[in-house]
Amino acid sequence: MKIVSFLIAFVIFSIVILFHELGHFLLAKANGIRVNEFCFGLGPTICGIQKGETKYCIKAFPFGGACMMEGEDEDSTDNRAFGKKPVWGRMSVVFAGPFFNFILAFIFAFILMSCVGYDKPVLSGVMEGYAAEKAGLQEGDEIIRMNHFSVHFSREITVYGTFHSGETIKVTYARDGQKHTTTLVPKLDKETGRYLYGFQTMGNVRVKGNVLTNLKNSFYEVRYWIYTTIQSLKMLVTRQVSPNELSGPVGIVKSIGDTYQQSVKNDGYYYALLNMLNWTILLSANLGVMNLLPLPALDGGRLLFLIIEAIRRKRIDPNKEGMVNLVGIVLLFGLMFIVMFNDIRKLFI
Repeated sequence: MKIVSFLIAFVIFSIVILFHELGHFLLAKANGIRVNEFCFGLGPTICGIQKGETKYCIKAFPFGGACMMEGEDEDSTDNRAFGKKPVWGRMSVVFAGPFFNFILAFIFAFILMSCVGYDKPVLSGVMEGYAAEKAGLQEGDEIIRMNHFSVHFSREITVYGTFHSGETIKVTYARDGQKHTTTLVPKLDKETGRYLYGFQTMGNVRVKGNVLTNLKNSFYEVRYWIYTTIQSLKMLVTRQVSPNELSGPVGIVKSIGDTYQQSVKNDGYYYALLNMLNWTILLSANLGVMNLLPLPALDGGRLLFLIIEAIRRKRIDPNKEGMVNLVGIVLLFGLMFIVMFNDIRKLFI
């Protein structure tokens, strides 16, 4: 069973990474940039096929992938080199990778919504003595907005409360076709040490929608994971969560395996597949956000250099850019090592 779990995690990572690189590849071709190699994996080439100007290959270490363009990281006299193209064209190529991750997340979200529907943000009740009860909220009320955050799913109520713990919020809700607004002040729950508003949601109860509803909610599903990723990063930067809580590939593979095994045991293979779809949506949206961070060696860092170039109307010295990216890669690998160490340590706790 562990081998099956590992293979499933491998397939999910492969889909997410290859779709990311496909974005770079297609936009490079559309902008007339020569693509020398499109590969899956890292390290030495195991096998490959040359088709036209591009070599398609599989590398020895089945993790990651690359779309290697002419003149991407070095000077080239080729008129079809990456560096020879207009800055806006290069920006589109760099941005396409993360954007394709959002597209993949949207496609899988639509499949998931079509199969099981969505968790409508309707209250199943309120907790006695807390703000929701005092404000007159009742079972059956549908939460529409929390401060400036529009709510579309039941889990967004919980997530928003987690990321804005202790804050007073203005809540808009619908009852009998009419909208109402109230202000909630959270109350500290001594048992859990958490600030609670007193909401009780319908949780896993799902509502089936038509095609148009599913398309709309698929967009909100991707938005949900983007929001969750960004807010989690904020909590990490502000030290509200410890770096030890980060999970890398090892931890994610274990979590995927645990989810798969529990799903098969409790609900069967069909729901196990749906849970794997959910993992793919999460990871694809997460990768899209992480790659857009303005850090060296990431797509966001390269976009930052291109934006500066567009403003200056002059390209930054490739050697200086390469040095910054090299430092970024070293730091990134250092972070990956720390995260992987934490993952492995957790396996033995």
